[in-house]
Amino acid sequence: MGRFRIPTPGDDRPKAAWSRGLLDRRRAWGRRLSAGTAGRLRRRLGAADVFGHAFQLAALAFLCFFPFLILLTTAVGQDTAEVLTGWLGLDQKAGRAVAALFRSGSGSSTLTFVSAVLLIAGVAAVAGTLQSWYQFLFDVRPRRWPDLGAQLAWLTLLVAYSAVQTRVDAALPALPLKGLCGFVLALFFWWGTLWLLLAGSVAWRFLLPAAVATDICWTGLGLFSSRFFSATVVANSQKYGPVGVVMVILSWLVAVGVVVQLGAVVGREYAERRAGAPAR
Repeated sequence: MGRFRIPTPGDDRPKAAWSRGLLDRRRAWGRRLSAGTAGRLRRRLGAADVFGHAFQLAALAFLCFFPFLILLTTAVGQDTAEVLTGWLGLDQKAGRAVAALFRSGSGSSTLTFVSAVLLIAGVAAVAGTLQSWYQFLFDVRPRRWPDLGAQLAWLTLLVAYSAVQTRVDAALPALPLKGLCGFVLALFFWWGTLWLLLAGSVAWRFLLPAAVATDICWTGLGLFSSRFFSATVVANSQKYGPVGVVMVILSWLVAVGVVVQLGAVVGREYAERRAGAPAR
């Protein structure tokens, strides 16, 4: 019996005090983290439902924007598959798999008035989706009626950016110089996108960090796409046929939706930390 000792109530007090102190420190650290930059970014991204909106954009772009892209590239004498391959950064073998999706038939097709109206409405829906995202992420009150003028202006900017980017890629074979020019062009495109779709409600200077952050994410997506998507396109094409290629394109569109929202949230956080409050 002498080897065993009955614990007294006072024996657990130091241990309980240490546990309470550790719990208090964890709570204080959690409060500081929640109140800091990481906490604000997490809350804003959570409120934005990033992945849900990204899937929405992917479906809308595939159904509504791609038909417009096919007609537009055909009208200006460009190959739709080449444009899409350039956007995804695919190699030649993967580009041939994408080109198989756009093989034209022997018959002729005519764009009717009804189909043209539906086509424009679909493209405007894509632009309107982006506009609603930016309005939410920058706390801009949406207008009562759709801002069709801003959406059409953004569409013009998109067409101009795509045309210039295609010419730059063809004129600059050197990768470092091509990458630098592509980064600068994308920066002005995203900067103009933010300003146009927000209809001038937010100052140019305040939107610049969001444009830079989006451009960095966009460049990272391009590097990832060129490294991994080419092999995935080829493998899916051999295993599943054209449906496999479509799956990869949809995955890329989802990633674009994430890039757009992430860049806007990070850029706004940085701008607010420097300015103290949104510049309107």
